[in-house]
Amino acid sequence: MNHLVSRAVARRLPLLAGTMFACISVSPAFAQQPTALPGVDVASDSTPSVASDDVRTLTREQIEQQSSQSSDLAGILTRLPGVSAYGAGGFSSLPSIRGLDNQRIGILVDGVPIDSACPNNMNPPLSYTDPHTVGSVSVVTGVSPVSLGGDTIGGAILVQTAPPEFARQGSTLFTGRASGFYRSNGNAAGASLAMTAATDTLSLTYDGSYTRSENYDGGGNDGVVRSTEYEKTDHSLSFAAQTSAGLFQLRGGIQRAPYEGFPNQYMDMTDNRSWFLNGSYTNYFDWGDVDLKVHYRDTDHAMNFLADKGGTADGGMPMNTEDHGAGYVLKLSLLATSRDTINIGSEYQHQWLNDYWPPVAGSMMMGPDTFINVNRAHRDRLGTYAEWHADWSSALTTTIGVRNDQVWMNTGDVQPYGTGMMQMADVAAAKAFNAVGHHRHDSNWSGSALMRYQAGPGVAIDFGYAHKVHSPTLYERYTWGRGSMASRMIGWFGDGNGYVGNLDLKPERADTISGALTFTSAKKGDWSLKVAPYWTHVADYIDVRKLQDLTDMMGMPSGFVQLQFTNREARFYGVDVSGDLMLWRGMHGAAARLATQASWVHGENLSDHDALYHQMPVHASVTLDYADKSWDGHLGLQAVAAKTRVDLTRNEPETSGYALVNLGGGYSWHGLRLGVDVTNLFDTAYYLPLGGMSLGDYDATGVLRPVPGRGRSFNVDLSAKF
Repeated sequence: MNHLVSRAVARRLPLLAGTMFACISVSPAFAQQPTALPGVDVASDSTPSVASDDVRTLTREQIEQQSSQSSDLAGILTRLPGVSAYGAGGFSSLPSIRGLDNQRIGILVDGVPIDSACPNNMNPPLSYTDPHTVGSVSVVTGVSPVSLGGDTIGGAILVQTAPPEFARQGSTLFTGRASGFYRSNGNAAGASLAMTAATDTLSLTYDGSYTRSENYDGGGNDGVVRSTEYEKTDHSLSFAAQTSAGLFQLRGGIQRAPYEGFPNQYMDMTDNRSWFLNGSYTNYFDWGDVDLKVHYRDTDHAMNFLADKGGTADGGMPMNTEDHGAGYVLKLSLLATSRDTINIGSEYQHQWLNDYWPPVAGSMMMGPDTFINVNRAHRDRLGTYAEWHADWSSALTTTIGVRNDQVWMNTGDVQPYGTGMMQMADVAAAKAFNAVGHHRHDSNWSGSALMRYQAGPGVAIDFGYAHKVHSPTLYERYTWGRGSMASRMIGWFGDGNGYVGNLDLKPERADTISGALTFTSAKKGDWSLKVAPYWTHVADYIDVRKLQDLTDMMGMPSGFVQLQFTNREARFYGVDVSGDLMLWRGMHGAAARLATQASWVHGENLSDHDALYHQMPVHASVTLDYADKSWDGHLGLQAVAAKTRVDLTRNEPETSGYALVNLGGGYSWHGLRLGVDVTNLFDTAYYLPLGGMSLGDYDATGVLRPVPGRGRSFNVDLSAKF
């Protein structure tokens, strides 16, 4: 390791832990062995004595071992307490933390945000990552500090690519890794390659991956689940230079996703092309640290029908989105005293979005003009913050911060497909939208306070409070169509309903109290237990009100409704519990350990005392892990309770409880690892509690059902390090 990176690690670990509340815990007991037990996500006495709320991390090795089971990073994160995911495409699930969905939580990839450029949220930030090439992922499930970003009211997901590698002084380095996988269910396959060439001052890294899948089969007799196929390719190139003036990095990349089916949407993604260029500068001084990032991303997104929904032989229904995002993130950490650190920063995020639907030749409903859904809208956010971190003693630390985010939004006039009788609802809606001003400005103040207290050997107490504010998105404010078809094209909820924007939406204001009580054994690694309760109240929570029932082409009730975004009042509370127990220790690092976790969240609309949409029912898991020299294995049980608290306004379906068994193992030898596992061992049939309605199957069969979960799959993966 070169001198600047090693100095950065030594200097930044305690400071970043205090700033980001990253009390990351893994069991180090078998780290010297070729094969080790997976890390435990429970804080222990070995973690730095810093203010911490609740942060858990998956390492590159942990993510890679699960990548044979899923190409969806958000889905992999659901193994962590408090994290769930809305069903979507095969690599585009929408993460939710303690009941708050992905639009309300902070998602940063290499420290910068990524815009969603789709009225159905088909390309969320995590869809631009690949489990095979991610360096690590940290998830803040509790109160997040203001330095982690603004315009959010929930936790945070922090994705990092691997840091640059440098050779020893005077030498060169060539290293890399390659991997491939196959899943029997869906006939899915993929591969990845990472290569680094470096001197002691320069480093060049390539990361690439490819993944594809056909439709998967549900468990039992559920049959094929249509519109679940996908394909995508990612490439990136990173350059780093280490000089006496600091560490400079430049990273660029492209993604091409030619198709991705969405079982719970009327539309599918028929193309997504995105490229990005990020630059960063980092340096560490006696007085503090400097971290500057600048970023740009360009995305062209297209939707239409894949074969399961009729294809495009007759033109289908093309829907296009163009998005440009750019900005900077500046962070300064100032060492005021041996006890106190002052963190200050500034962020700017610009989003430009154009969403339009070209006419379809010969269609009376979709023509003769282009339907302008969002006309060259922009959303600009300027954030500033100040944060004070204090190490009062070896047992007590605090972090207190305040920030302001200025949000400006505007868009141009809109138009329907035409002025015929079938388009009159949209004609009237466009006229009303164009008659009023579209500019909106929000001034949002947020604050957070966290404390960590090491009460004694093996006992740690964490507590946090935050007031956070989140402004509406462009689609929540500026979508306007009132026709049945136009409104059904809006929405990332997978419920088949139609959604209409609202120019009068106010920002959401959330107050959160959360904490954690952690117990660990006197002998490191023997056992641990963590209990983390939380409570959140949201004023002006963006929910919906019913406009009308939607009918089919014959004027008969369709079972779906048209809804408009509106401000309500909401409350969330719950608890996450996790723990582990070492069952056996043998020679040469052999060991067996039992790990368990459980989560419960209660989300309620206080305006009408109805259940909030897409709240995960009580769920728990138990995993037995084994490691012995080059061998590793696992046996896991995942149990989910019946979902009976549903949002009646949206006709959310109830789902039955279920239990799944997963089994797997691997063998490592001289940098090679072969892994084999079976997911859903008994081919259990079940419906996804947050999967929405299976609209892809509905189009083909006329039978409406929730989206079935994946049936049994035999998976194999092979990886090599060189």
